[in-house]
Amino acid sequence: MSPKDSSLDAQIQAFLDNLAARRSANTVRSYGSDLSQLAAFLDGEFDLEPGKLRLYLRKHAPTPITRARKLSSIRAFVRYLRASGRLDHDPTEVLEAPMKRKRLPKALSRAQASELLDQDAESKTPMRDRALLELMYSAGLRVSELTGVDLSQVDFRNRALVVTGKGNKQRVALFGETCSAALRDYIDGERVPPNGTEALFTGPGGTRLTTRTVQNVVKRWALRAGLSPTVSPHTLRHSFATHLLDGGADLKSVQQLLGHESLATTQIYTHVSIERLKLAVARAHPKSGQQE
Repeated sequence: MSPKDSSLDAQIQAFLDNLAARRSANTVRSYGSDLSQLAAFLDGEFDLEPGKLRLYLRKHAPTPITRARKLSSIRAFVRYLRASGRLDHDPTEVLEAPMKRKRLPKALSRAQASELLDQDAESKTPMRDRALLELMYSAGLRVSELTGVDLSQVDFRNRALVVTGKGNKQRVALFGETCSAALRDYIDGERVPPNGTEALFTGPGGTRLTTRTVQNVVKRWALRAGLSPTVSPHTLRHSFATHLLDGGADLKSVQQLLGHESLATTQIYTHVSIERLKLAVARAHPKSGQQE
């Protein structure tokens, strides 16, 4: 069965108009670009059959990432055509999407974390910078959570703080003695009185510190410690989770400390820990095949 309207361009435009009511302008633009390219490849003909679609993907999607994106655009368009009664079959059913490899998060080793945090600070605000680095690593905070913390949310007696994570959900995060000392030094010695905010971390004018500033602090300190320039606030969060699991913490506890809604999200860190264990065995075990 062919779509009722023989104009492929008209159907693509109707799909994009429908999509615009539910998705972002960037998504609509991306789908529109892929489908316009498909229409040009098909010379405007409604020939949405597997063979033609394979040829299109082979020609215009040379990498797995590009193929996955373009196939996703086509499948969304086909779903719209079927839901609106303009197509009675799914020609994408037999098309395989490329396997997506999950990137394992990169974590610092314990030694690298020490090199980052224990170095002599060369900064205009060394106490503030050290305190925010310690807190991100000690409590596993996202950068947005760090900048959102108010002083009143910090409980020094229990070494805990309330943070607001994704979906505006609050949780209790814990920090260690070293972090507690760094926070007290900063609050007593360097914290600029807040201007219209109760922010824990403030900039020169007393305004809440921005995520960009925190990212720049992490990068500067990482470079001075001789670490990769790719080290970021998220690297410290990854390191927090990985080092907990390496030390024997259970997955459920790590999930709660990270503020993950699903345990499956946290499980990726078990793979990181397993890879580190494999590396340790490869380096140390006499039968690993890597001994000199």
